[in-house]
Amino acid sequence: MIERIVIVDRIDPQTFYGVNNANISLIRNLFPKLRIAARGNVIKVLGEEHETSDFEKKIKEIEAYASKYNRLTEDAIIDIVRGETPRKLDAEGVIVYSQNGRPISARNANQAKMVKSFGENDLTFALGPAGTGKTYIAIALAVRALKNKECRRLILSRPAVEAGEKLGFLPGDMKDKIDPYLQPLYDALEDMIPPMKLKEYMDSNTIQIAPLAFMRGRTLNDAVIILDEAQNTTTHQMKMFLTRLGVNSKMVVTGDVTQIDLPRSVRSGLLNALRILKGVKGIGVIEYEKKDIVRHPLVQRIVDAYELREREVEQADESAEAEEVNSQNQD
Repeated sequence: MIERIVIVDRIDPQTFYGVNNANISLIRNLFPKLRIAARGNVIKVLGEEHETSDFEKKIKEIEAYASKYNRLTEDAIIDIVRGETPRKLDAEGVIVYSQNGRPISARNANQAKMVKSFGENDLTFALGPAGTGKTYIAIALAVRALKNKECRRLILSRPAVEAGEKLGFLPGDMKDKIDPYLQPLYDALEDMIPPMKLKEYMDSNTIQIAPLAFMRGRTLNDAVIILDEAQNTTTHQMKMFLTRLGVNSKMVVTGDVTQIDLPRSVRSGLLNALRILKGVKGIGVIEYEKKDIVRHPLVQRIVDAYELREREVEQADESAEAEEVNSQNQD
């Protein structure tokens, strides 16, 4: 008789064990000759060597299945233990599965181009209006890379630029002040990773979410790095960020050049980078359009209405300037 210890570290133990420990109870029934004790993410098993070895192999297969699909059914457990292939859940083009098992995949041609660019390039720029899913797809690609062990950590960042609100007047310490700017990144992660596993990733710094200013001085190896809302970076911030790229790392930069919140005298680092890096090998640029908006249908109509109003204001300003010039010439 020997004892083996199996660590379940790729999936939330609560998901693995099931509601009221139904999954681990089923596993015990499928291995009646073994004594199995589970606590936290540690499973201890006592029995003959070949039986405990087979148990460990099957547990790792079950864990891999649960990690990939973020769900674990009794049928899948039985199939894996019996050496059969579980019912196929894969759908064509799935990037990753949400924390409730929903497949996440490209929903339009430009999202598909972004997925392809991520595989072919170390730096991808994704540009376009709100609601096109560029940030969500970027985080899905990063989560997939982490699950597939193609990287060791995820670094997600945003510039903390004030858009009508004053950062200093927000309550709490620095983390409390910064977190509201980063909430969209948390939202996407919470949709793709079970809560306990996400907390574990955050506590161990496997997933790091930080304002852009915290990137200075770092070299980011074996990571997927995402910069969101990049239109609000300065030229110096963008150069600083892009030069953080380390060995075996990929970057995704997302932004909407129609929503720049910088002072008028400050040039957007995103626009500057696109001009300077045009044609550089290893860089992909995906340009989303209004037709790519995947939020509520009303969002596209809102974007259209704002663009129409902006054009009307610009035309009115141009007319006013022309009248002023004519008036000065007559004088």
